[in-house]
Formats: sequence, structure tokens, C-alpha cells
Amino acid sequence: MDSVDKYVNLIKLSVGTENVADLAAWQATKRAQTPQGLPRHVTRMWPKREDEITNGGSLYWVIKGVVQCRQKIIRLDEYSGQDGIRRCAIVLDPAIIRVQGSLKRPFQGWRYLAAADAPADLPAGREEEEPLPVELNRALAEIGVL
Repeated sequence: MDSVDKYVNLIKLSVGTENVADLAAWQATKRAQTPQGLPRHVTRMWPKREDEITNGGSLYWVIKGVVQCRQKIIRLDEYSGQDGIRRCAIVLDPAIIRVQGSLKRPFQGWRYLAAADAPADLPAGREEEEPLPVELNRALAEIGVL
């Protein structure tokens, strides 16, 4: 197994956010944080590939149909809400890393994303660029440019 295969990522829709700034604002709220102030995303299902995820994996965020950013996954915590149901809190590094936008169709929950299939990080100096409009991104993908 080469270094690319030693970890696996997750990919998740960021429902209700319009852009990366909205995601960052949500994560800055106490409700979206661990008691230590780290951002987290709570989900019903516990990933079976925990060791691979916490060995360097990231959570890739799909915003408005485009993979736009990622955050390194620090750990998975058990979380129980007021209903007493056991859930998984994906604890994230606060740094949000912009990636080259790629289209992603809607899906439920989260999915595994192999390191080899993950979008590349944006080069230094391009982190603040807005993603291409969805229609343009889709057209470029259809002709093989993206």
C-alpha cells in the first residue's frame, strides 16, 4: 500500500450554506463546536473505516453542488443528544482549505472519498477566489476541461 492509500477522506453536503464563508460562520457557533472549541459535524452513522479516516483524512464539503473546500479530520467522538441516541461527531481542524471546484450530485449522509479521487487544493494565493458558476463548471466538465 502506497502513501496515498493509507488514509481515506469523507465527503458531505453542506446543507443551507451558500459559500465557504457561510460554512465558517456556522462552525464558529457554539452549537457546531466541541467543548474545546473545535468545529464538529454530528452524523447518525459511525464510519467503519475510522482508522483510515483519522490517519490523515479530510472532510470535503460540497456547497451548492460543487466540492469547494476541505478540513482535516482530527478524531471521531461519540455524541449523544437529548434523545439519548448515539451519534458520531466528526471533529475537524478549524482551518478550511479551498480546493479546485468539482461538481458533485446530491446524496444523503456522507460518503468515503479515496485520496486519489479527491480534488486538489488550490495553489497558494488563490484560496480566496470564488468558485466558477455551476453552469460554467458543468459545461467545462462535460467537454473534459475540468
